[in-house]
Amino acid sequence: MNPIALLLLALSMSTDAFAAAIGKGASLKNPRFSEALRMGLIFGSIEAITPLIGWLIGNSAASYVEAWDHWIAFALLVALGLHMIFEGLKPRGETTEIPSRHSFLKLALTAFGTSIDAMAVGVSLAFVDVNILLAAGLIGLATTVMVTFGVLLGRVVGSLFGHRAEIVGGLTLIVIGAWILADHL
Repeated sequence: MNPIALLLLALSMSTDAFAAAIGKGASLKNPRFSEALRMGLIFGSIEAITPLIGWLIGNSAASYVEAWDHWIAFALLVALGLHMIFEGLKPRGETTEIPSRHSFLKLALTAFGTSIDAMAVGVSLAFVDVNILLAAGLIGLATTVMVTFGVLLGRVVGSLFGHRAEIVGGLTLIVIGAWILADHL
């Protein structure tokens, strides 16, 4: 696989994480670059690991992974999206504090939900002549950059829509989950 094809693959694998990051950034109180980078590194690391796992699974379990990956991603993203919507609909009193960072677990689950397709791509890459470490590294790097930028862009969205931006973020995760599911059915 040529380097341009690998770069396009990396960018396409990170688009759903970018959309999720906008929602996550919108739900935070003025996220700083350090928090955006932290989120980018969490998403990028998980997005880089999943194609490696898929590649290792290879042909032996390809049909199993491909048969269920979209359902797992859909369930995770819908659950996280509904949680965000619920949080956005809760009345905010004057004492309610908007978080300045998300928990690692919540970010890791979201990242895993948006990267299950990368695992399926890893399975596919096992059957072509590709340097899997380079491919996974490019996918992780592209995701890190796009998520970091997405969180910072979400900060602008959050300042425009206030705490209701979390509803938009939750809806975005649900749409991403539905898009992944529809793409595989």
